[in-house]
Amino acid sequence: MTKTYFEVLRSGINTTYQDSGRNSLYHIGIPFSGAMDKRNLLISNKLVGNKQTSAVIEFALQGPLLRLNNSKANFVITGDVNFNIIRKNSIIEKGNCYQSYVLEDSDQLDIISTNRSVYGYLSIQGGYKIDSFWNSYSVNTKAKIGPNNGEKFTNNQKIFLNDIKESFHKKKINYLNSKIEFIRVIKGTNYDYFSEKAKKIFLSEEFKVSKLSDRMGMRLEGSKLENIVDTNIRSEGLIKGVIQVPADGNPIVMLSDHGTIGGYPKIAVVISADYDKIVQLPPGTKVKFKLIDLKEAENLYKLYRFETENILNQIQ
Repeated sequence: MTKTYFEVLRSGINTTYQDSGRNSLYHIGIPFSGAMDKRNLLISNKLVGNKQTSAVIEFALQGPLLRLNNSKANFVITGDVNFNIIRKNSIIEKGNCYQSYVLEDSDQLDIISTNRSVYGYLSIQGGYKIDSFWNSYSVNTKAKIGPNNGEKFTNNQKIFLNDIKESFHKKKINYLNSKIEFIRVIKGTNYDYFSEKAKKIFLSEEFKVSKLSDRMGMRLEGSKLENIVDTNIRSEGLIKGVIQVPADGNPIVMLSDHGTIGGYPKIAVVISADYDKIVQLPPGTKVKFKLIDLKEAENLYKLYRFETENILNQIQ
């Protein structure tokens, strides 16, 4: 039987397989990884009828140009993304996010760019023909872990799709990637290492997202945060969303592929409910932080999960 596959005509800037993440490996230095924007991951899989744990293709800023070969495929793109479908008769069809489409043999999918965001997601009904690694399909390019030899996609390679027998059903949902005024945080374990002036700056002034940001961390630029105790500490465990401040006074937000230990003091932690928001801030964006307590953070996460389930339940 002839295999169905995408030929990668343009790989994009940072295009990888991702899923919901890799559990219980921090003790051997392997971070959680997984899709940066979990809600958009879940929506993309639901719109094509895949399991929540199915792998998707995550792309950043500029996405891939793909040509389908040997069969049809039902796909959806989620995020704030500009993309076209180039039919084999050269007709160009403008695509809409959160709406499924059927690609025919020799059609091309041109994921031109994200708009006012960083990450987008491509799900295919039936999923991709790849092997899991440590119970996950997520790629960590720093550690060379995951399918595709732990690497980003490259030009001219083939992405094989699983064979499916069920029929295609077109689905869509009206979903808006909402923005919030502040990124909410709780105190980090070294909050009191910083001067009162530094704390005031951190919670009142804007910081700019640096170009030196990737899946591992987001570097911020702004007024320097003064450390009055020690700019280096004994290395200890890190978690996704923790904000470290090295000696230069510029905060670094640890993201999905972060190192599992670090020796910079930690001023704060981005709450789980706001993680999808901060990862989507492109370079040059201004961000402000708001301090809340642990109880409020827990309640906001419960609300985030409730809202996500409501969105998924709208897709039938």
